[in-house]
Amino acid sequence: MLFNSYVFIFGFLPVTLLVYFGLIRLRYLKAAIVWMAIASLFFYGYWNPPYLLLLLLSISLNYGFGRAIASSPLRSDRAKFLLIVGILINLAFIGYYKYAEFFLSSLNQVFNWTWPSPDIVLPLAISFYTFTQIAYLVDAYRGETKDSNYDLVTYSLFVSFYPQLIAGPILRHDELIPEFRSLRNFIFSEKNFALGLTLFILGLSKKMLIADNLSPWVALVFNNAESVTFVEAWIGALSYTFQLYFDFSGYSDMAIGLGWMVNINLPINFNSPYKASSMIDFWRRWHITLSAFLRDYLYIPLGGNRKGETRRIINLMLTMLLGGLWHGAGWTYVIWGGMHGLFLGINHVWRKVGISLPKFVGVTVTFLAVVASWVLFRAVTFQDALELLQAMAGMKGIILPDTFQGVLGWIPIGGVFQGWQSLSYLPGIGGGYSLIILGIVMLGVMKLPNTMQMIEQFTPKIGWGLGIAILATACLLSLNRVSEFLYFQF
Repeated sequence: MLFNSYVFIFGFLPVTLLVYFGLIRLRYLKAAIVWMAIASLFFYGYWNPPYLLLLLLSISLNYGFGRAIASSPLRSDRAKFLLIVGILINLAFIGYYKYAEFFLSSLNQVFNWTWPSPDIVLPLAISFYTFTQIAYLVDAYRGETKDSNYDLVTYSLFVSFYPQLIAGPILRHDELIPEFRSLRNFIFSEKNFALGLTLFILGLSKKMLIADNLSPWVALVFNNAESVTFVEAWIGALSYTFQLYFDFSGYSDMAIGLGWMVNINLPINFNSPYKASSMIDFWRRWHITLSAFLRDYLYIPLGGNRKGETRRIINLMLTMLLGGLWHGAGWTYVIWGGMHGLFLGINHVWRKVGISLPKFVGVTVTFLAVVASWVLFRAVTFQDALELLQAMAGMKGIILPDTFQGVLGWIPIGGVFQGWQSLSYLPGIGGGYSLIILGIVMLGVMKLPNTMQMIEQFTPKIGWGLGIAILATACLLSLNRVSEFLYFQF
C-alpha cells in the first residue's frame, strides 16, 4: 500500500486512526496496541499477502532469539552463539531473496557456467526490517534489552509499525518501544495531529509535485546513456539527484508525520544533505538512520578509528562497500559504495593534513562528487554509467542548447566545443527549459529551509492553512498517476 494512494489516504488511514483513538477513549490501551499491530501487518500484506508470512516468521524468530539472548548471562558463550545463529538466519533470508540471483549470475559470467538463476520476487522492505532486527539482536547481546521484557505484540509493532516499515527510518528498539508504553502517548493531541498532518502533506508534495515530475527526464537520459549529449547527461544526473532526494525525504517526512498523528516520534532521516560541506558531513545528513546503523553495527565493531589511520580507511571502505551492496544486488551499487568509501577516506586524510577550504568550495566539490556517484547508483549497467560520466565530463564533446547562444555566443566552435543545437536530441527534454527548472530546484534546496525546519515555524494561522490546503489539493489531483517510492526497491 502506498502513502500516495486513494486507498491509503481515504481508506486505511482514517479507519486505522478512528479505531485506535476509539479504543483509547474507551481505555482499552492494550487493545489499541493490538489493533495498531494488526493494521500495520495488513498494510504490509496488502501488497503481497504471501510475503506477510515471511515477515511474521522473521518477527517470531528474532523475538525468540532476542529473548533467549537477553536471558543468557551477559556476553556469555551461549549468548554469543545465539547471536551468531540469529544473524546468520537473518542474512540467509535476505541473501536468498535479494542476492541469490545476483551471485549466481555473477558466477555464471566469471566461470562461464550455465546454472539457472532463480526467479525471485523481492519481498518489500526486507532490507529495512532485517537490519532493524539484527540491531535488536546485537542490543540484546550487549545487555540493552535485559530489563525491557517486551511482549510479542509490542515487538511485532516495533518491527511492522506502518509509517516506517517499508522504507525506514531504520529504528532501534529503544527509540520506539518505550513510546508504545508511555501512557502520555495514549491521548488524542490536536497539536500533534495538526503538525503530523502538515508534515505528511509537505512530504507528499515533495514526492508528487517535484520528484515524480523529474522522473521522465531521468528515464529518458538513463535509457539512452550511449547517445546523450553533454547537457542532456547533466540534466539526467541532476534530475535523478533531486528526484531521489525529494522522493526518499518525502517518504521520511510522511512517516514522521504519520507517527506524530499518534504521538510517536520517529527519528529524522534527512537534514539538507546537499548543503553538506564535506563527504563526512553529507553522511551525517543523508539517510541518517542507515549511517548510524552502519557506524554502530559495522564500522565500530570492525575497529573504527581505534587502530590507526590506515585501518580507519580500510574499515570505512568495507563499511561503505557493504552499505552499497545493502542497497541492491548489482555491481553498480557496490561500486557506488566503494566511491563513497574512497571519498570518505580522502576527506579524513584531508582533515588530518589540516587544509581548510572556503565553505562554498567545500559544498560545490561535495555536491559534484555526490552527483557523479548517483549516476552509478541509477545506471542499469556500469557501461551506461561510464557513458554518462564521459558525456558529463565533456569527453564526447560539448554541444549547448541554442537558447544560451545569446549569452555564450562568444565561445569559439572547435575542439571540445562542437557548437549549438536547436532542440534536445531526446524528445521531451528541452535543454534550456530543463536547466532553468533544475536551477530553480537547486536554488530551493540550497537556500530554503528543509521541511523539518519549516514545521518548526508552524503556527495555526490562515497563511499556513491556505498554503497547506493548496498543496494538498494539488497532490490529490495528481493521485491518478501514482508511482512507487524509489527506495521500495531496496
